[in-house]
Amino acid sequence: MKMLFFPGREAVEAARRDGEPLLLLVSVDGETAVIAPADEAVEHHILLDRAGKAGLIEGDSRDIDRYFRAVVDEEGADWTFVCPAGYKGISDKGRRIAAFYRDGFAAISEALGIMRIFVGLRLRGAEAF
Repeated sequence: MKMLFFPGREAVEAARRDGEPLLLLVSVDGETAVIAPADEAVEHHILLDRAGKAGLIEGDSRDIDRYFRAVVDEEGADWTFVCPAGYKGISDKGRRIAAFYRDGFAAISEALGIMRIFVGLRLRGAEAF
């Protein structure tokens, strides 16, 4: 997995040392992750836009539905659980949500492991299911 730091690795590491929250985007194919201090972007779609403008990601890769999204701090990682209706072309809602959960859990956990962030992963937004 390729880790991209916005606005740069030093800013991410400084925020982490200071115990500030981080925004994490992990591509649904598991190939790329973008991480930034929350103060730099405030929301995931803003981070995606800014990372794109900075040349870190390109084209279709800037579609928010192509990313698992989490907010990470010292207490845990809150996964914003929003399964796109067309995820992997799976029409059955239950199977689609199960696949999204499986894939997202693995991808987010891998990105956190690469960053050596070992916290629990909590779901946000899954109440509707």
